[in-house]
Amino acid sequence: MKPAKILLILISIIPFTACKKFLDITPDNVATIDYAFRLRSTAERYLFTCYNYLPALGAFESNVANTAGDEFWLPVNNTSQGWRIARGGQNKSNSFMNYWQGNNGGKDLYEGIRECNVFLDNVGKVPDLPEYERNRWIAEAKFLKAYYHYYVFRMYGPIALIKVNVPVNAGAEEVYPVRSPVDECVNYIAALLDEAIPDLPEQIDNEVNELGRVTKAVALCVKAELLVTAASPLFNGNADYTGFKDPEGNTLFNPVADPQKWVRARDAAKAALDFCESKGHKLYTFNPAFFQYKISDTIRVQMNIRNAVCEKWNSEIIWGATNSLAGSIQNQATPRGLDPARTSNNQTIGNIAPPLKIAEMFYSKNGVPLREDKEYDYAGRFKLRSVTAPYKRYLQEGYVTASLNFDREPRYYADLGFDGGIWYGQGIFDDAANMFFVSSKKGQPASAQNEASYSVTGYWAKKLVNFNNIIDATAYNVQRYPWPMIRLASIYLLYAEAENEVNGPNANVMKYINLVRERAGLLSVETSWTNYARNPGKFASKEGMREILRTERLIELAFEGQRFWDLRRWKESVTELNKPITGWDLVQDDAASYYREKVIFNQAFTTRDYLWPIPESELLSNKRMNQNPGW
Repeated sequence: MKPAKILLILISIIPFTACKKFLDITPDNVATIDYAFRLRSTAERYLFTCYNYLPALGAFESNVANTAGDEFWLPVNNTSQGWRIARGGQNKSNSFMNYWQGNNGGKDLYEGIRECNVFLDNVGKVPDLPEYERNRWIAEAKFLKAYYHYYVFRMYGPIALIKVNVPVNAGAEEVYPVRSPVDECVNYIAALLDEAIPDLPEQIDNEVNELGRVTKAVALCVKAELLVTAASPLFNGNADYTGFKDPEGNTLFNPVADPQKWVRARDAAKAALDFCESKGHKLYTFNPAFFQYKISDTIRVQMNIRNAVCEKWNSEIIWGATNSLAGSIQNQATPRGLDPARTSNNQTIGNIAPPLKIAEMFYSKNGVPLREDKEYDYAGRFKLRSVTAPYKRYLQEGYVTASLNFDREPRYYADLGFDGGIWYGQGIFDDAANMFFVSSKKGQPASAQNEASYSVTGYWAKKLVNFNNIIDATAYNVQRYPWPMIRLASIYLLYAEAENEVNGPNANVMKYINLVRERAGLLSVETSWTNYARNPGKFASKEGMREILRTERLIELAFEGQRFWDLRRWKESVTELNKPITGWDLVQDDAASYYREKVIFNQAFTTRDYLWPIPESELLSNKRMNQNPGW
């Protein structure tokens, strides 16, 4: 941390970001801690300032998990900070998405932690604040303090734990913090969450103007995420960091894997899902009875999948980010020219593009990976086929497209837009009518209109687009929704993953993965692999089930900012992020030429990239801090 920032706290002046909120309540425009906590209303505003440091994950460019990985690719002239990381530009002198100091696309989460500490130190001064409300506010601040530590931990590994703000008479050892070992970081964050959980509200009524504030369910789920992350290979027995110590000789990584970490993670995930279910959370399913249009089962299943993300405050959403509504990201995920009568509408930007490898990741209609399906012609996936009537709710009848787009699982059609693919909604809700479809070869409505508003791969993230959005002549009327920070399907899959690591494949593992698959219109793991896979017994071993669970998670949570972190904790980034980014040959106007795989970028990822570099300026000011390996 920068000493100047610490001193700002020491002299009891509210940091500038908070100061702006309190200038109207103090004499002579001098904002002090005492005035901030003199009234309930101003103290509550200070608590909301603590919330303000939550990363804005619903804005595409602000979510490092969207921009810095391999799930999306962008036009070459895009300047997103995270995308510079994706292209190998991360550095230690002026690092991108810097959440340690708060620049180049990142928020200063250590400042957020210090704000939480100020609040905790002073909330006891607020007069006439009911004890139950004071306890709730304290719990919220502790949760936020824990979450900010957790967010930085995932990026930088062993971090400095700011348990209290430094007093004005502190010595150099207190002013300049050291990094704590991984296990100490995890235990401290988990302890903060445990302290917060009892005093958090069990749930918030949708009619109360508090949606987005932290609940007990949110804290339990974040604890489960934290402990599963800590039990995973990146942080549990990672031999790559053997001998990694701080300047004072303290070992920062334990190179020996501890299987008990999976037990702890399993128990936390089970506690989270049990509590969430007890409060009425369940996997979302679309109910046609409350919809004025009659739709087919094909579209209904796709609505199960799309609306689990896009329908705000549905039964599956455990934590929705009200500080970051999904608005402009929908413009970026919608193809320009989706409505061919309104190709001049430049509000549908359509520039966040899933690569071809992401499209291939989704299962076949039989619920197994394409390469494993003994009925699927993987070698012929790029051959051309004409769409016949049985496929008309997936693909435009009569259209010629790649075989890759046929006979896929429902999530493929719910999550992805592509040349020849039906795009349900956007003003046409009768699925017996002529629905919108994407046509993106050169010269067609969804092809490149300029250097910025097009998909560089030929795929779009339909999953992120609310089906009620309407494309007008010049406007795009977007139904915004809180970004789904945590939904129940993620917790089901975290529990199944941890249980498999502890006890191998069993009834509990199968129960929760199959609940997710059933909602997605798939057969169970056992049925799909037994009947259709080249290795029908794969699910019977811990190793085989581990691979199945990981693939299921990548598919179910595609485009939600989870793949980036999951690949890291599994130590799979060094494999996946060294595969080329490819798409279709967009400059071609005929199907035979368009459907050729074209390399767009050769991505590169090394072991050092698992952890962000500590900003060089931090190391220059704090000699007790050292750099992450490889940087």
